[in-house]
Amino acid sequence: MEKGAPESSLCCARCGKPALLQCPKCAELKLPREGAAFCTQDCFKAAWSSHKSVHPKPNAQQSPEGWKYCLKKGRTRSLQLPRFEWTGPLRPYPISKMRVVPDEIEKPDWALDGIPKIEPNSDLQKRVEIKTPEQIERMRETCRIAREVLDAAARIIKPGITTDEIDESSMRRQLLEDNRKLEDGDIVNVDVTVYYKGVHGDLNETYFVGNVDEASKQLVRCTYECLEKAIAIVKPGVRFREVGEIINRHASMSGLSVVKSYCGHGIGELFHCAPNIPHYSRNKAVGIMKAGQTFTIEPMINAGVWNDRLWPDDWTAVTADGKRSAQFEHTLLVTETGCEVLTARLPSSPDVFPWLKP
Repeated sequence: MEKGAPESSLCCARCGKPALLQCPKCAELKLPREGAAFCTQDCFKAAWSSHKSVHPKPNAQQSPEGWKYCLKKGRTRSLQLPRFEWTGPLRPYPISKMRVVPDEIEKPDWALDGIPKIEPNSDLQKRVEIKTPEQIERMRETCRIAREVLDAAARIIKPGITTDEIDESSMRRQLLEDNRKLEDGDIVNVDVTVYYKGVHGDLNETYFVGNVDEASKQLVRCTYECLEKAIAIVKPGVRFREVGEIINRHASMSGLSVVKSYCGHGIGELFHCAPNIPHYSRNKAVGIMKAGQTFTIEPMINAGVWNDRLWPDDWTAVTADGKRSAQFEHTLLVTETGCEVLTARLPSSPDVFPWLKP
């Protein structure tokens, strides 16, 4: 390991502590120091199996379709780690080329470039749609498929697997997956969106990777409970703003914070539409729930401050203080007497959450 400048403000790429040592291979390749700094030889050795993937392969320059760092939601890619004021120990890793979905499979208008064409100017951004029985049946089917895809991904999560391999196993199309290997003690969120028969189904869960510390276990469980408590109040006549009050109260009781930058949303033939459902207290969401509405609730709960930052890929949101965050999400249908969780766990869903065990 090479030693950096005495007054280094860099953080260890593995643990986040102040770092003065630098990966010699990264120095040789003149890669940005931000992702190559380590506090000790032990941290460097422990991180090597995943860190070495940031080193471009000898033929990388001749392989424009090869593994590269993602920028601007995938519209730009780079052979080098972008310069950025990273928070915490997590760093981006190169991603593979975009997977091809067969032409015979119907796709939403945002599938190729991530940019919706109809959605921004739809009147469903201003009014909450009441779904017809036929639309509801299509959504039930689509959400069931989304659940099955998420469960398939959950079954293969373990130390040593990459998020790209998880993506390949389930053919997800929402998140940016890379070749960083999951490590023992990680927590990982998998977010699935399925488009089928003209409608969307959306859900996500946060999973443990190997042996996880108690603070992370508490964070993930509390986030799960926040979603469950919010779902419990969903019924006709409830104000959308009440969802945030319920979630914020439960998270605060555990000393955790609620992200304010992202919210639940209406869903159906459009991926995102009215209503917007904030997850924090004292929000100004308008409207009340009515039978036939479909929307998501998807709280992000942080171990530290609620503030977030966006990586140079313009997609990955991370905590401003580098501490951990967890999220859970369901797509819901408001019924005459309550709600139906369209993306609910199935009897066949993997047994991954200890608090659900009998």
